[in-house]
Amino acid sequence: MATNALDRMMTELGGAATYGQLRTIASKRAIGQAVDTGRLIRLARNRDATSELAEHAASAHGLSGTMSHGSAAAHYGWSMKHEPQIPVVTVRPNRHLTRDQQCGVRTVWRDLSSAERSGAVTSPLRTVVDCALTMPFDEALAVADSACRAGDVDEDTLIEAAGRVRGRGARQARRVLRESTSLAANPLESVLRAIALDVAGLDVSPQVQICEPGVWAVVDLADVSLGLVLEAEGFAFHGTRKGFEKDCERYSSLTCLGWLVLRFTWKQVMRRPDWVRDRIADAVRLRGAGLPGGLASPATRAAAVPRGRSDRRTA
Repeated sequence: MATNALDRMMTELGGAATYGQLRTIASKRAIGQAVDTGRLIRLARNRDATSELAEHAASAHGLSGTMSHGSAAAHYGWSMKHEPQIPVVTVRPNRHLTRDQQCGVRTVWRDLSSAERSGAVTSPLRTVVDCALTMPFDEALAVADSACRAGDVDEDTLIEAAGRVRGRGARQARRVLRESTSLAANPLESVLRAIALDVAGLDVSPQVQICEPGVWAVVDLADVSLGLVLEAEGFAFHGTRKGFEKDCERYSSLTCLGWLVLRFTWKQVMRRPDWVRDRIADAVRLRGAGLPGGLASPATRAAAVPRGRSDRRTA
Protein backbone atom coordinates (compact mmCIF):
# COMPACT_ATOMS: atom_id res chain seq x y z
CA MET A 1 0.00 0.00 0.00
CA ALA A 2 2.79 2.43 0.94
CA THR A 3 4.62 1.61 -2.31
CA ASN A 4 1.59 2.43 -4.44
CA ALA A 5 0.93 5.63 -2.48
CA LEU A 6 4.54 6.75 -2.90
CA ASP A 7 4.44 6.09 -6.63
CA ARG A 8 1.18 7.99 -6.98
CA MET A 9 2.48 10.96 -5.02
CA MET A 10 5.68 11.12 -7.07
CA THR A 11 3.58 11.08 -10.25
CA GLU A 12 1.38 13.92 -8.98
CA LEU A 13 4.45 15.94 -7.98
CA GLY A 14 6.31 15.51 -11.24
CA GLY A 15 9.00 13.16 -9.95
CA ALA A 16 10.28 15.15 -6.95
CA ALA A 17 9.02 15.64 -3.41
CA THR A 18 10.11 16.85 0.00
CA TYR A 19 10.54 14.38 2.84
CA GLY A 20 7.66 16.09 4.64
CA GLN A 21 5.34 15.46 1.71
CA LEU A 22 6.32 11.79 1.58
CA ARG A 23 5.70 11.38 5.30
CA THR A 24 2.06 12.37 4.87
CA ILE A 25 1.38 9.07 3.12
CA ALA A 26 4.25 6.73 4.05
CA SER A 27 6.21 5.69 7.12
CA LYS A 28 9.89 6.46 7.70
CA ARG A 29 10.61 2.79 7.12
CA ALA A 30 8.80 2.70 3.76
CA ILE A 31 10.62 5.83 2.59
CA GLY A 32 13.95 4.42 3.74
CA GLN A 33 13.31 1.19 1.88
CA ALA A 34 12.47 3.12 -1.31
CA VAL A 35 15.79 4.97 -1.01
CA ASP A 36 17.74 1.80 -0.19
CA THR A 37 16.32 -0.04 -3.20
CA GLY A 38 16.96 2.88 -5.56
CA ARG A 39 13.30 3.68 -6.28
CA LEU A 40 13.91 7.08 -4.72
CA ILE A 41 17.11 9.14 -4.93
CA ARG A 42 18.02 11.42 -2.02
CA LEU A 43 18.92 14.71 -3.74
CA ALA A 44 19.42 16.65 -0.53
CA ARG A 45 18.54 16.40 3.16
CA ASN A 46 14.86 17.11 2.56
CA ARG A 47 14.38 16.35 -1.14
CA ASP A 48 13.85 13.08 -2.99
CA ALA A 49 13.29 12.21 -6.65
CA THR A 50 12.54 9.15 -8.74
CA SER A 51 15.49 7.04 -9.86
CA GLU A 52 14.85 7.95 -13.50
CA LEU A 53 15.97 11.54 -12.87
CA ALA A 54 19.50 10.35 -12.03
CA GLU A 55 19.93 9.58 -15.74
CA HIS A 56 19.82 13.30 -16.50
CA ALA A 57 22.97 13.94 -14.46
CA ALA A 58 24.70 11.02 -16.19
CA SER A 59 23.78 12.41 -19.63
CA ALA A 60 25.20 15.84 -18.77
CA HIS A 61 28.41 14.29 -17.47
CA GLY A 62 28.80 12.17 -20.60
CA LEU A 63 28.61 15.24 -22.84
CA SER A 64 30.85 17.39 -20.60
CA GLY A 65 27.84 19.67 -20.27
CA THR A 66 25.52 21.11 -17.68
CA MET A 67 22.01 20.04 -16.73
CA SER A 68 19.52 22.79 -17.58
CA HIS A 69 15.80 23.53 -18.04
CA GLY A 70 13.62 20.68 -16.74
CA SER A 71 16.63 18.51 -15.89
CA ALA A 72 18.05 21.26 -13.68
CA ALA A 73 14.65 21.80 -12.05
CA ALA A 74 14.53 18.08 -11.23
CA HIS A 75 18.07 18.24 -9.86
CA TYR A 76 17.01 20.93 -7.40
CA GLY A 77 14.10 18.76 -6.30
CA TRP A 78 11.42 21.14 -7.55
CA SER A 79 7.99 19.66 -8.15
CA MET A 80 6.75 19.88 -11.72
CA LYS A 81 3.60 19.20 -13.70
CA HIS A 82 5.32 16.27 -15.40
CA GLU A 83 8.52 14.43 -14.62
CA PRO A 84 10.99 15.38 -17.41
CA GLN A 85 11.50 12.40 -19.70
CA ILE A 86 14.39 13.61 -21.88
CA PRO A 87 17.56 15.05 -20.33
CA VAL A 88 18.28 18.66 -21.28
CA VAL A 89 21.99 19.44 -21.41
CA THR A 90 23.60 22.80 -22.15
CA VAL A 91 27.11 22.79 -23.64
CA ARG A 92 29.51 25.60 -24.53
CA PRO A 93 28.93 27.20 -27.97
CA ASN A 94 32.02 25.66 -29.61
CA ARG A 95 31.37 22.13 -28.35
CA HIS A 96 31.06 19.65 -31.23
CA LEU A 97 28.77 16.68 -30.74
CA THR A 98 28.02 13.85 -33.11
CA ARG A 99 24.47 12.80 -33.92
CA ASP A 100 24.95 9.63 -31.91
CA GLN A 101 26.06 11.63 -28.86
CA GLN A 102 22.90 13.72 -29.03
CA CYS A 103 20.56 10.72 -29.32
CA GLY A 104 17.99 10.77 -26.53
CA VAL A 105 19.18 14.14 -25.24
CA ARG A 106 17.98 17.68 -25.93
CA THR A 107 21.12 19.76 -26.41
CA VAL A 108 21.41 23.55 -26.02
CA TRP A 109 24.50 25.52 -27.07
CA ARG A 110 25.29 28.71 -25.16
CA ASP A 111 27.69 30.33 -22.71
CA LEU A 112 27.81 29.06 -19.15
CA SER A 113 29.28 30.61 -16.03
CA SER A 114 32.29 28.93 -14.43
CA ALA A 115 30.10 27.96 -11.46
CA GLU A 116 27.54 26.33 -13.77
CA ARG A 117 30.26 24.41 -15.60
CA SER A 118 31.88 23.16 -12.42
CA GLY A 119 28.59 22.46 -10.66
CA ALA A 120 27.13 20.59 -13.66
CA VAL A 121 23.78 22.40 -13.29
CA THR A 122 22.49 25.84 -14.21
CA SER A 123 21.81 28.28 -11.37
CA PRO A 124 18.34 28.30 -9.78
CA LEU A 125 17.46 31.70 -11.29
CA ARG A 126 18.68 30.76 -14.74
CA THR A 127 16.81 27.46 -14.53
CA VAL A 128 13.52 29.18 -13.73
CA VAL A 129 14.02 31.67 -16.57
CA ASP A 130 14.97 28.90 -19.02
CA CYS A 131 11.81 26.97 -18.14
CA ALA A 132 9.70 30.14 -18.42
CA LEU A 133 11.07 30.75 -21.91
CA THR A 134 10.62 27.24 -23.29
CA MET A 135 7.90 25.33 -21.40
CA PRO A 136 4.14 25.75 -21.79
CA PHE A 137 2.82 28.41 -19.40
CA ASP A 138 1.28 26.04 -16.87
CA GLU A 139 4.38 23.83 -16.66
CA ALA A 140 6.68 26.83 -16.33
CA LEU A 141 4.51 28.35 -13.61
CA ALA A 142 4.66 25.10 -11.63
CA VAL A 143 8.46 25.18 -11.81
CA ALA A 144 8.69 28.85 -10.78
CA ASP A 145 6.26 28.35 -7.89
CA SER A 146 8.18 25.32 -6.65
CA ALA A 147 11.50 27.17 -6.84
CA CYS A 148 10.02 29.97 -4.72
CA ARG A 149 8.44 27.50 -2.31
CA ALA A 150 11.81 25.77 -1.85
CA GLY A 151 13.49 29.11 -1.13
CA ASP A 152 15.94 28.73 -4.03
CA VAL A 153 14.67 31.99 -5.58
CA ASP A 154 12.27 34.65 -4.35
CA GLU A 155 9.40 36.51 -5.99
CA ASP A 156 11.13 39.90 -6.03
CA THR A 157 14.18 38.45 -7.79
CA LEU A 158 11.95 36.88 -10.43
CA ILE A 159 10.11 40.17 -10.99
CA GLU A 160 13.45 41.89 -11.52
CA ALA A 161 14.51 39.13 -13.92
CA ALA A 162 11.27 39.59 -15.88
CA GLY A 163 12.39 43.08 -16.84
CA ARG A 164 15.60 41.70 -18.36
CA VAL A 165 14.14 38.83 -20.40
CA ARG A 166 14.43 39.28 -24.15
CA GLY A 167 14.07 37.20 -27.31
CA ARG A 168 11.84 34.33 -28.32
CA GLY A 169 9.34 33.40 -25.62
CA ALA A 170 10.03 36.56 -23.61
CA ARG A 171 6.40 37.65 -23.39
CA GLN A 172 5.30 34.40 -21.77
CA ALA A 173 8.42 34.26 -19.61
CA ARG A 174 7.71 37.70 -18.16
CA ARG A 175 4.19 36.57 -17.33
CA VAL A 176 5.44 33.43 -15.60
CA LEU A 177 8.02 35.31 -13.55
CA ARG A 178 5.52 37.95 -12.44
CA GLU A 179 2.83 35.44 -11.51
CA SER A 180 5.11 33.13 -9.52
CA THR A 181 4.47 32.68 -5.82
CA SER A 182 5.70 30.58 -2.93
CA LEU A 183 2.11 30.21 -1.70
CA ALA A 184 1.12 27.49 -4.18
CA ALA A 185 1.36 24.23 -2.24
CA ASN A 186 2.04 21.90 -5.17
CA PRO A 187 2.05 21.64 -9.00
CA LEU A 188 -1.67 20.88 -9.04
CA GLU A 189 -2.47 24.26 -7.51
CA SER A 190 -0.01 25.98 -9.87
CA VAL A 191 -1.57 24.42 -12.97
CA LEU A 192 -5.10 25.25 -11.78
CA ARG A 193 -4.01 28.85 -11.24
CA ALA A 194 -2.50 28.94 -14.73
CA ILE A 195 -5.87 27.85 -16.15
CA ALA A 196 -7.76 30.41 -14.05
CA LEU A 197 -5.48 33.24 -15.16
CA ASP A 198 -6.81 32.81 -18.71
CA VAL A 199 -10.45 33.26 -17.67
CA ALA A 200 -11.78 36.74 -18.46
CA GLY A 201 -13.33 38.59 -15.55
CA LEU A 202 -11.57 36.47 -12.93
CA ASP A 203 -8.88 37.70 -10.52
CA VAL A 204 -7.77 34.89 -8.22
CA SER A 205 -5.36 34.99 -5.30
CA PRO A 206 -3.70 31.88 -3.81
CA GLN A 207 -4.21 30.64 -0.26
CA VAL A 208 -6.98 33.07 0.70
CA GLN A 209 -8.00 33.07 4.37
CA ILE A 210 -11.75 33.19 5.02
CA CYS A 211 -12.72 34.00 8.61
CA GLU A 212 -16.32 34.05 9.84
CA PRO A 213 -17.97 33.01 13.12
CA GLY A 214 -17.60 29.24 13.29
CA VAL A 215 -15.62 29.08 10.03
CA TRP A 216 -11.92 29.49 9.38
CA ALA A 217 -10.62 28.23 6.07
CA VAL A 218 -7.64 28.69 3.80
CA VAL A 219 -8.67 27.92 0.22
CA ASP A 220 -6.40 27.18 -2.72
CA LEU A 221 -7.65 30.01 -4.95
CA ALA A 222 -10.33 32.63 -4.56
CA ASP A 223 -11.71 35.70 -6.30
CA VAL A 224 -12.91 37.66 -3.29
CA SER A 225 -14.93 40.19 -5.30
CA LEU A 226 -16.92 37.38 -6.97
CA GLY A 227 -17.17 35.17 -3.92
CA LEU A 228 -15.71 32.30 -5.97
CA VAL A 229 -13.42 29.57 -4.61
CA LEU A 230 -11.37 27.11 -6.68
CA GLU A 231 -9.99 24.01 -4.99
CA ALA A 232 -7.39 21.58 -6.39
CA GLU A 233 -8.16 18.10 -5.07
CA GLY A 234 -5.11 15.86 -5.33
CA PHE A 235 -5.37 12.37 -3.82
CA ALA A 236 -2.02 12.71 -2.09
CA PHE A 237 -3.25 15.70 -0.12
CA HIS A 238 -6.88 14.75 0.58
CA GLY A 239 -6.66 10.96 0.71
CA THR A 240 -7.51 10.29 4.36
CA ARG A 241 -10.97 9.77 5.82
CA LYS A 242 -10.36 12.51 8.39
CA GLY A 243 -9.28 14.92 5.66
CA PHE A 244 -12.31 14.03 3.57
CA GLU A 245 -14.68 14.71 6.49
CA LYS A 246 -12.97 18.02 7.23
CA ASP A 247 -13.12 19.13 3.61
CA CYS A 248 -16.83 18.32 3.29
CA GLU A 249 -17.57 20.35 6.42
CA ARG A 250 -15.53 23.27 5.17
CA TYR A 251 -17.15 23.36 1.73
CA SER A 252 -20.65 23.15 3.16
CA SER A 253 -19.90 26.03 5.53
CA LEU A 254 -18.46 28.18 2.73
CA THR A 255 -21.53 27.54 0.57
CA CYS A 256 -23.83 28.62 3.40
CA LEU A 257 -21.82 31.83 3.66
CA GLY A 258 -22.53 32.59 0.02
CA TRP A 259 -19.32 31.37 -1.62
CA LEU A 260 -19.48 29.34 -4.82
CA VAL A 261 -16.94 26.51 -4.51
CA LEU A 262 -15.60 24.60 -7.52
CA ARG A 263 -13.55 21.48 -6.85
CA PHE A 264 -11.29 19.94 -9.49
CA THR A 265 -9.40 16.65 -9.38
CA TRP A 266 -5.83 16.03 -10.48
CA LYS A 267 -6.95 14.24 -13.67
CA GLN A 268 -9.32 17.07 -14.59
CA VAL A 269 -6.72 19.78 -14.10
CA MET A 270 -3.82 17.96 -15.70
CA ARG A 271 -5.62 16.16 -18.54
CA ARG A 272 -8.78 18.21 -19.22
CA PRO A 273 -7.70 21.84 -18.84
CA ASP A 274 -10.15 23.12 -21.46
CA TRP A 275 -13.07 21.56 -19.58
CA VAL A 276 -11.82 23.07 -16.30
CA ARG A 277 -11.44 26.48 -17.94
CA ASP A 278 -14.96 26.32 -19.35
CA ARG A 279 -16.45 25.42 -15.96
CA ILE A 280 -14.63 28.30 -14.29
CA ALA A 281 -15.84 30.67 -17.01
CA ASP A 282 -19.40 29.42 -16.47
CA ALA A 283 -19.07 30.16 -12.76
CA VAL A 284 -17.75 33.65 -13.45
CA ARG A 285 -20.76 34.35 -15.65
CA LEU A 286 -23.13 33.05 -12.96
CA ARG A 287 -21.54 35.21 -10.29
CA GLY A 288 -21.56 38.22 -12.53
CA ALA A 289 -25.28 37.72 -13.08
CA GLY A 290 -25.87 37.29 -9.34
CA LEU A 291 -26.71 33.58 -9.68
CA PRO A 292 -27.15 31.33 -7.88
CA GLY A 293 -28.08 32.93 -4.57
CA GLY A 294 -26.22 36.18 -5.13
CA LEU A 295 -22.65 36.97 -4.24
CA ALA A 296 -21.06 36.28 -0.90
CA SER A 297 -22.08 38.90 1.63
CA PRO A 298 -19.97 42.08 1.93
CA ALA A 299 -19.05 41.09 5.48
CA THR A 300 -17.87 37.66 4.33
CA ARG A 301 -15.86 39.12 1.46
CA ALA A 302 -14.28 41.63 3.82
CA ALA A 303 -13.22 38.77 6.07
CA ALA A 304 -11.40 37.05 3.20
CA VAL A 305 -7.72 37.92 3.13
CA PRO A 306 -5.70 37.22 -0.05
CA ARG A 307 -2.14 36.35 0.91
CA GLY A 308 -0.66 37.00 -2.54
CA ARG A 309 0.56 40.25 -4.07
CA SER A 310 -1.99 42.23 -6.08
CA ASP A 311 0.53 44.41 -7.91
CA ARG A 312 2.71 41.68 -9.39
CA ARG A 313 1.22 41.58 -12.89
CA THR A 314 2.00 45.19 -13.64
CA ALA A 315 5.31 45.36 -11.78
